[in-house]
Amino acid sequence: MSEEIPPLDAEHAALAATLRSKGLLPVSAMTAPVAEARAALDRIAAFLGEGSEPIPGERDITIPGGPRCRFYPAAPGAPVLVYAHGGSFTVGSLNAWDAMLRDLVRDSGVAALHVDYRMVPEHRFPAAHDDMLAAARWVQAHGAELGVDPTRMALGGDSAGANLALGAAMALRDAGRPPRYMLLHYGAYSTDVDSDSWERFGGGEYGLSQAAGEWMWQQYLADPKQRTDWRAAPILGEMRGLPPALLTIGTHDPLLDDQYELAAALGKAEVGVQLYVYTGLTHGFIRQGRHVAKVRQAMADSAEGLKAALA
Repeated sequence: MSEEIPPLDAEHAALAATLRSKGLLPVSAMTAPVAEARAALDRIAAFLGEGSEPIPGERDITIPGGPRCRFYPAAPGAPVLVYAHGGSFTVGSLNAWDAMLRDLVRDSGVAALHVDYRMVPEHRFPAAHDDMLAAARWVQAHGAELGVDPTRMALGGDSAGANLALGAAMALRDAGRPPRYMLLHYGAYSTDVDSDSWERFGGGEYGLSQAAGEWMWQQYLADPKQRTDWRAAPILGEMRGLPPALLTIGTHDPLLDDQYELAAALGKAEVGVQLYVYTGLTHGFIRQGRHVAKVRQAMADSAEGLKAALA
């Protein structure tokens, strides 16, 4: 008999019920046009972030020859977080992550640059990786133009975005210009979807399914041989020389084993790592801070990690 799965966090479960009652349900790009899936995510995000106030000076910029980004300023000369949203490399937008990033900037005192990277199906691997890396390199070279300190740069993201952040950090490390810190929320670091946590939580009721995970990799990667490319599966890459990392994950997330594997690999490579596991949370929780106390704690932990590492 399989081990019984403990209950979800009560507020997290109540929020899911509220979203269902309002008809704010995710739409899978596996079974519907991608435009519908993207619009559904934006509607959910609008509810989750309702009442969020822009940060004075918040604005969109375009990296020359690279992606559009949204900049959330902090005090002059502040450190900066270059961030990539989640969404299976397929959905997600600048607007949908506004509230979360505004809260993180206000709580941490660290400015943020959110990268609107190219997505599937319009652009396949390595377009998203290249966009994240281009934004990070631009900040290192031109961050002073934004009023931030480019020598105190972190890379971060959630889910697919955490994959991109880790891959970009590896590329910068290889070029001799690593970031100072990594903030990685429930990242997909491996192209495998058959780990114990995938088997246990991958039925679809906890934010991800094994079918959706496999579909994601099939859509993102044009060639099966790319599954062993560290830019797609950064868990296969070299960890030595990377900056310290903060990892977060919920206990009911199919990607739980990915986080444990990455934390172990970083530790073996003598890279500082903190892994926070939040009881009763599922995949994709990071934008729920206005409704779920445990998510607010996760955001507070993230803000404290950024402040301490980039001081």
